[in-house]
Amino acid sequence: MAPTTDNAGNTGDASTARASLEALRAEIAKAVVGQDPAVTGLVVALLCRGHVLLEGVPGVAKTLLVRALASALELDTKRVQFTPDLMPSDITGSLVYDARTAEFSFQPGPVFTNLLLADEINRTPPKTQSSLLEAMEERQVTVDGTPRPLPEPFLVAATQNPVEYEGTYPLPEAQLDRFLLKLTIPLPSRQDEIDVLTRHADGFNPRDLRAAGVRPVAGPADLEAARAAVAKTTVSPEITAYVVDICRATRESPSLTLGASPRGATALLATARAWAWLTGRDYVIPDDVKALALPTLRHRVQLRPEAEMEGVTTDSVVNAILSHVPVPR
Repeated sequence: MAPTTDNAGNTGDASTARASLEALRAEIAKAVVGQDPAVTGLVVALLCRGHVLLEGVPGVAKTLLVRALASALELDTKRVQFTPDLMPSDITGSLVYDARTAEFSFQPGPVFTNLLLADEINRTPPKTQSSLLEAMEERQVTVDGTPRPLPEPFLVAATQNPVEYEGTYPLPEAQLDRFLLKLTIPLPSRQDEIDVLTRHADGFNPRDLRAAGVRPVAGPADLEAARAAVAKTTVSPEITAYVVDICRATRESPSLTLGASPRGATALLATARAWAWLTGRDYVIPDDVKALALPTLRHRVQLRPEAEMEGVTTDSVVNAILSHVPVPR
């Protein structure tokens, strides 16, 4: 079968898919300064058919990052600002009565897109938060008993503010576990911040990515070819055991009340495979597991209150576990 071609001119062949996805960094850098780890995390999530929780203070380009990624991949994107009065139907869509035909018709909500930016997801009540669960897990929404499939690819990039908790509804563990990765978006370095201001002084408009020079460099065909290649990435029994040992160690840590579940172990194996393929290998090594352990596990574990009071963080616990679990040779 001949390789498919998307509108960006990419053939979707596995030999070119990696180069196309690597070009995303340079393309997104035209709009977003100094967020390469977050870009890589979003690409890994797309390859694994997972979702991402972005955590960072306001103003660090979380929304711009997702919009730039969608533009560089030529994917449709929509943004929903989560508020306390947001209803589930505002996300999934609803049945609307048409007086002319005397029938109800389905009006799709913003979830029917490729990249959904759920902005400040923890500002809406649990009932509305849970409306995303079926979409994230089953890649469909059910309205009036009728399941409706979502477009492919589909990724939810949800954001939350790490410092302002007044008026928020913390995500329950069951929903946190549905996110493949939790990426922290840091404040820029001094030089990166100077670069940001220089761009704005030169006329950069974050609402006009075309004017900034962001162009499609990959597309859905490349993602499909890349996913097929990732699925063929070899995982040795030693690496599988290493992933299991790391996750089991989180369940035995005295600093944690909740460790990573088998779903967390499966997620870590999947992200390590995607990272191995992105770095040019068809097999997984321990360093791949270590590279993705923090973003894959940090939101799947829960600190004991006394450990939290002593300044312990989930990242420090996971790092300590990585330093103690024997590495296969």
